[in-house]
Amino acid sequence: MLRSQLRPAILILILFTLITGFLYPLAVTGIAQLVFPHQANGSLIVRNGNVTGSSLIGQSFDDPKYFWGRLSATSGFPYNAAASSGSNMGPLNPALIASVQARITALHAADPGNTQPIPVDLVTASGSGLDPDISIAAALYQAPRVAKARGIAEGAVIALVNEYTEGRQLGFLGEPRVNVLQLNLALDAIQ
Repeated sequence: MLRSQLRPAILILILFTLITGFLYPLAVTGIAQLVFPHQANGSLIVRNGNVTGSSLIGQSFDDPKYFWGRLSATSGFPYNAAASSGSNMGPLNPALIASVQARITALHAADPGNTQPIPVDLVTASGSGLDPDISIAAALYQAPRVAKARGIAEGAVIALVNEYTEGRQLGFLGEPRVNVLQLNLALDAIQ
């Protein structure tokens, strides 16, 4: 009796391993490559034949002539896509308070004349630690510093922020946002 049940069980295991382990992933990958090739290949941003990053994963910028993104709480190094996670620190955690205070200090040091309130997304990490976008308020807060560091008119920087602002997804989900890498690449292109 055991042998009569063992053979069909092994055949079903092999069949479903082929279907779910090979055929289905190949079909989904093939369809994705045909229908959404840019997204299926990582939404990479290519400039002058070189990959400069992905529009889906943030990058670290700390030079005053660039817009800075959200903080990254990933382990190992900032924006580590292999270790995507939030900090899991509550609002009363001393380490979170110290991190926020350090970022506030860095923002004030980079632009001491800026007395505007600092947008929260410039001093906190996102849930994934990989967020490539900042709010419009965060971009506009940084515009005077970037303009001064690059020696260009603040109005030109604000125009770029407006040009690279993405609306809500499907018209109602989320908030308008600006992709930091794309905005910084646009700034480099006008220099």
